[in-house]
Amino acid sequence: MTDADLSQLKFNELGLIPAIVQDRLTGEVRMMAWMNQEAVKATLDTRRATFFSRSRNRLWVKGEESGNVLHVERVYADCDGDTLLVLCDPVGPSCHTGRDNCFFNPIEEGPVESAKPLTQRLELVLEQRKTSTTERSYTRSLFDGGAEKIGRKLREEADEVARAIDQETPDRVASEAADVLYHLLVGLRYRNVSFIDVLRVLAGRFGVGGHDEKASRGS
Repeated sequence: MTDADLSQLKFNELGLIPAIVQDRLTGEVRMMAWMNQEAVKATLDTRRATFFSRSRNRLWVKGEESGNVLHVERVYADCDGDTLLVLCDPVGPSCHTGRDNCFFNPIEEGPVESAKPLTQRLELVLEQRKTSTTERSYTRSLFDGGAEKIGRKLREEADEVARAIDQETPDRVASEAADVLYHLLVGLRYRNVSFIDVLRVLAGRFGVGGHDEKASRGS
C-alpha cells in the first residue's frame, strides 16, 4: 500500500480505522485493534503492527512491552475502504490474557475453546491423545507404534488417495485425502513438528520454480 492508497481509506469521525490481525500462515484471527493514519504508515514502514491506543491517546507497537510482536507481511483494505486486514507472523500470544488470540468467549452454548483453525484444533486433540493415560484410542495406538507404524499407515493411505484420484468420485478423493492429512499430522506430532512449521516451508517456496526448489535440496 502506498501513501496514495492511504487517502482512499475511510477513517471514522475520530480518525480511526479498525484493523483485524490474521496469522498469514494458519488463517487464525489473532486480534482487532484501531489504527489512525500515523499508525498505518508506521506499520508499513517498520513491518511491525502499530496501533492507536484510545485509552492512552498514543501510538503503541504490539509487543513493545511483552515482546509478543506482530511481524507484518501485507496489509489490505476491504471493499469499502473502512476496515483493514493485517496479515502477520505473530511471535508469542497476541492477547493480553496470554492466549494466542482474543476470541475465546463463545456467545452461544457449546465447548469453550478459542476460535482456532481446524488444523490447529486437531493438533491439540492429537497432542492430548499422545499423552493420555486414561484412554486407549486409535490415535494413541499409532503413537505407541512409533515411526514404523505411522509410516506404514501413511504409505497405505497415500496409495488409497492416489487410486481415488485415478478412479473414484470427488467425495471419495476428499475422504481419502482427509485420511492422509490426519495420519500426516499424527506423524508430525510424533516428531514434535507443528503444521505451522510445514506451512512456513511452503510459504518460503512462493516465487521459486518447482525444479529450482528441488535442485536446491539436491533431490
